[in-house]
Amino acid sequence: MPKGEYLQYGGQAVIEGVMMRSPKFYAVACRAPNGRIVLHSDAVAKTWIGRQKWLKAPFLRGTLALLDAMAIGIRALNFSAKIQMDEQYQEEGEDAGEGTAAKDGGSEAALKPAAVAEQPEESPEETETAEEVVERSEEGSEVVRAGSEGGDSIMKAAVAGTMIIGLGFGVLLFIASPVWVAELFKRMGVENDTVLNMFEGIIKIGFFLGYVALIGLMKDIREVFKYHGAEHKAINTLEAGQPLTVESTKSQTRLHPRCGTSFAIIVLILLISVATFLPRDYGTGVTALDLTLRVCVKLLILPFIAGISYETIRLAGRFRSNRLFQGLVWPGLKTQYLTTREPDEGQIEVALVALRTVLKREEEADRAADDRKEVTASAQPSAQAG
Repeated sequence: MPKGEYLQYGGQAVIEGVMMRSPKFYAVACRAPNGRIVLHSDAVAKTWIGRQKWLKAPFLRGTLALLDAMAIGIRALNFSAKIQMDEQYQEEGEDAGEGTAAKDGGSEAALKPAAVAEQPEESPEETETAEEVVERSEEGSEVVRAGSEGGDSIMKAAVAGTMIIGLGFGVLLFIASPVWVAELFKRMGVENDTVLNMFEGIIKIGFFLGYVALIGLMKDIREVFKYHGAEHKAINTLEAGQPLTVESTKSQTRLHPRCGTSFAIIVLILLISVATFLPRDYGTGVTALDLTLRVCVKLLILPFIAGISYETIRLAGRFRSNRLFQGLVWPGLKTQYLTTREPDEGQIEVALVALRTVLKREEEADRAADDRKEVTASAQPSAQAG
């Protein structure tokens, strides 16, 4: 695979798992309570926004990529949450101990149902039912291939609703709130708008870092951050051209320049830099209205900021050894120490299962396309002769 294509591979952490995405496919792998890895893979659906070619132009595609990533990410999160609550994946009786061992350490301790355990260990087992396929990962854990996410119409509504709520919360906490909090300094005697805007920027960064640090104290979120680290390590292994094994993946860094954390930090820095020179007084004579207009202006320029940020992290990923780009993404890389944790072997295994799945599906799609070209090419002389 050409190295440039690696830029199209990425993912995110979900509940007890990882979602990986390639140009045409995505895969979600989750460690169920019984120790199995539950896997779902599908083609990346082309939404109405995704079909708009003009939105894929440089400096515009950042916003498209953000919305697209949010949509798939929320679907993956919903799927992973269902797996943790689904009765068929809960620990049972004596098998529970084996499932827990697999969750903590991965590999050979995976749960072994009687139907599968009777099969020889030398070759991957595969049992097909109405809803799942059971096989083994390269590390030895059982992998259940879930046929679908379930509830397509409900899922679409849930994804749309969650995106709206998430975007609204982000705007309120990281864009609107700092504007209003900074206004308190004006009542304390600070009259210079540039100084007030600088205070606003500091407050915004404080809110972001504080939010990430606080949620990182929650046990469940710490586990998600470990899977985030596993996702980065797996992608770094792929980009380094190393074999996709647990041992080679463990040696990789858990930081990555194309991470969403780096993207968010660059957006914050650029937005603060531009907003420093935006007015706070729009001549309405009403402070609340002036501040609301300021928030609206910032929202209008946000897509352009997102576009610049997206191009920056793409270039940083391509030229990650270049000192200039290293400097540009340095704040985001350092912030990833808050949003990632060192994963264990079982978590790395889950990330590798998801990554291997999308790589395999891309290879199969390429072979199918080549076969179609050969058939078309061989049919052309016959058609002309007729």
